[in-house]
Amino acid sequence: MIVGTAGHIDHGKTALLQALTGQAGDTRQEERARGMTIDLGYRYAALAEGAPLTGFIDVPGHERFIHNMLAGAHGIDLVLLVVAADDGVMPQTREHLAIIELLGIPQALVVISKCDRVEPARLAEVQAQVTELLAPGPYAGAAQYSLSSVSGEGVDALRQALLAAEKQVGQRHVGGGFRLAVDRAFAVSGAGIVVTGTALAGQVSAGDTLLLGKAGKPVRVRGLHAQNQAALVAQAGQRVALNISGERLAVEQVHRGDWLLPAWLHAPSQRVDIELSLLAGETRTFEHFSAVHVHLGTQDVTARVALLEGEQLQAGQRMFAQLLLNAPLQAVHGDRLVLRDQRAQRTLGGGRVLDPFAPSRQRRAEARLRQLQVLRDADGLEQALPALLETAPGGLDPQRLERQFNRLRDTWQLPGDVQVVATRQGPLLFARAQWQALRQQVLGKLAQFHEQEPDQLGPDRDRLRRYCALALERPAFVSLLDELLGEGAISSSGPWLHLPDHKVQLSEADRALWERLLPRLLAGAFDPPWVRTLASDEAVGEADVRLLLRKLARLGLVHQVVRDLFYPEVTITRMAGLLLQQAAVSPIVQVAAFRDCLGIGRKRSVQILEYFDRLGLTRRVGDQRHIRIDSALAQQQARP
Repeated sequence: MIVGTAGHIDHGKTALLQALTGQAGDTRQEERARGMTIDLGYRYAALAEGAPLTGFIDVPGHERFIHNMLAGAHGIDLVLLVVAADDGVMPQTREHLAIIELLGIPQALVVISKCDRVEPARLAEVQAQVTELLAPGPYAGAAQYSLSSVSGEGVDALRQALLAAEKQVGQRHVGGGFRLAVDRAFAVSGAGIVVTGTALAGQVSAGDTLLLGKAGKPVRVRGLHAQNQAALVAQAGQRVALNISGERLAVEQVHRGDWLLPAWLHAPSQRVDIELSLLAGETRTFEHFSAVHVHLGTQDVTARVALLEGEQLQAGQRMFAQLLLNAPLQAVHGDRLVLRDQRAQRTLGGGRVLDPFAPSRQRRAEARLRQLQVLRDADGLEQALPALLETAPGGLDPQRLERQFNRLRDTWQLPGDVQVVATRQGPLLFARAQWQALRQQVLGKLAQFHEQEPDQLGPDRDRLRRYCALALERPAFVSLLDELLGEGAISSSGPWLHLPDHKVQLSEADRALWERLLPRLLAGAFDPPWVRTLASDEAVGEADVRLLLRKLARLGLVHQVVRDLFYPEVTITRMAGLLLQQAAVSPIVQVAAFRDCLGIGRKRSVQILEYFDRLGLTRRVGDQRHIRIDSALAQQQARP
């Protein structure tokens, strides 16, 4: 169990822990000189003989060191809210209480300290103050223990209460990736760099490799301590000290706020969607795009808050919001965070992380708000997944979900109606009904295209994607087309996609013009007339002739060798046959011999050979061109 303190300055938090553990606090010279706790203090002690060590985190109570208090408050199991009997409830009592409520710390015990300094009437008055203070929140009715750390009165009763509470602390889930927010880093002679923190998830072993900080520097765990004892494995819910090593790693490079994580979980981001709660005691209206300090784990990052459901948030209200962070933040779904004002002088509220990879566009869209509602209400990945898929027309990236929920894919129990679609950029998840609907939309749009453009064989992939206007990234759309092509639901002719029974239908005018152009192209043999010549001779526009010949090229009736120069299929076949005859003499194509065979100029011969390169009949290797006997065109020529 990890126990933390909370409370106003000089209310006896450090003295209380000394009475409980027998270990002195405030070990820093500056703390002893000033008589106050400035930074976090750590102690470990067994509350009874034979009991496991309990970790204690002492936090400063001064308002100037709230950021240090926040760094120590994450991950604790039980908080001791300390209130001095002579002072009673004070400003940092209220602020610390608000912080531990925002962080969702599961248990709290109240300690009325310095009871030896007051009369019973005053003690009863302070107890009533504390009862009233706790009444509206999650710690209403928390047990109160009056004691004196000096005389020892009441300390044993508190120790027994802590022992009873320790038995009720549930074992934290150790699945998922190991997460440790660094709160200290120091060098140990003969050992190297040691970092400490509270393990928030997973487990770590000696020899593991982790990534450190937002830059993701690889480090190796050389050894470790859990709850201040040497161990081979440490896990969530323990105070952990890791002896780490890395290439050119210096202690000056490790800072409070850094994270240690496995490589698959490392994904810092600068946009995080949260459910924001403004403290009920906040006196000012919270405005859209306000500047704040964000505290998560041991991190302290400045940010702007974009409210997603309005322009203002009143005291005690909740709203979805997006944090636009000025530095990367490492978070997972469910993490608790605290917001303080721009000058870091007062706590405003806090929230729970819903999506650490928030979108930059359409963040207020109705579909996005529905996703956030699902993430807020669902209990875990499996429960959230069906509803998330309903609001994700482009599918969900499982790697992103792994990082968002800190759950490796092999531990998921996917519902039966979830389909995994393989793409060139990795798998995507779709609801089966949703994927089938996308298939039908593509088929319907392709049929509509044929109806609108009967003289075209069909669109290519990119044009069909634009025409369908689906919310799919290109890799997912290509996978969908490949699936339809594999099943024969659509067909391809070169780059053109069409329904299997679709055939290009030329208009009467196009057929009439083609009947006039074909004899001229055939008569031209290996040197057919250009588009401008055909248009001039037939007294039609160049654009009309060019459009018709391109339609015929998609049908495979003509071949466009270069712009505005088209060869009929029969002529291309004849030239390919002549080229293969040369191959019987030499596998290397001789441009001069091919030119002489065709009886045309060298430039045109090279243009034709380059077209054969594109068809696959020939292959250019350096300065030479070889016949590809295995090409489809060569096989066609070989048939009797």
